[in-house]
Amino acid sequence: MMAETMQFDLVQDRRGMIWDLLLYIPTVVALASIAASFWYDDDHTMGYLFFFLTCFFFIVGFNRVFKTRLMLLPSAPVSLKVGEDSLGLIQRNGIQVNLVKSLRYYPDYSGKTFGISGLDGSGKQLQFVFHKGQFPTPEKYDSLQTIFKTRFNK
Repeated sequence: MMAETMQFDLVQDRRGMIWDLLLYIPTVVALASIAASFWYDDDHTMGYLFFFLTCFFFIVGFNRVFKTRLMLLPSAPVSLKVGEDSLGLIQRNGIQVNLVKSLRYYPDYSGKTFGISGLDGSGKQLQFVFHKGQFPTPEKYDSLQTIFKTRFNK
């Protein structure tokens, strides 16, 4: 029996973006301040460490806001096509990535985010994170999670 392919179009999660900005901006500012404090106190080793942490949290926050919440980066998924044993992700740049092997579904405990990983046709391991706010309705989010639970964690 051949199951039909279901498509889920994603939307920008502006509410989640606000929460992420409220988390990452103060964190990056605090880490940068600590780095500067160590640097000017002539403890350059700790200054470098905190500067590294500042850059790391900035990059993580930037990626989370611009790729997963606002879907503005070229590699950001904007649509999902779920088949029987495959998952197609259409990216902002128009390229479709198909995860065809070793598909895994990773729910979080709060039920507001989940991750998907798998191998594409060339054998490259890819992973993606999706947030509840990226789906037009909570029902679509819940139905997609139900599909992932039954199909990809056998």
